[in-house]
Amino acid sequence: MERLPFDDVDNVEDDADPAKGLYRPGDPDTSREAAESVDVSRLEGMVLEAIQGFGPEGCISDQVREALPNLSYSSVTARYASLIDKGKIRRGPQGRVGDSGRKQLIMWAS
Repeated sequence: MERLPFDDVDNVEDDADPAKGLYRPGDPDTSREAAESVDVSRLEGMVLEAIQGFGPEGCISDQVREALPNLSYSSVTARYASLIDKGKIRRGPQGRVGDSGRKQLIMWAS
């Protein structure tokens, strides 16, 4: 699989509070500081571009993570829900078998 270049990724959407949802109100200050250091828009853009690269065939999470080998598991998988909420990607009821031998839902760019 070809690795994707992400130098020119545009922000998916600028939120008023980019760290919103990345920490809970009762969490220690270090959690908030860590959440504020994450460039959520850039990560969402990278994940979206990876999913778009699979075209109408769609992809499963294992394929997205393989396309983004320099990002941690949680940096990639945590973006799916927000991209779905924003209408940027969709997941269908269909699945494909992943590396674990279990089915994963197929995702497509909207």
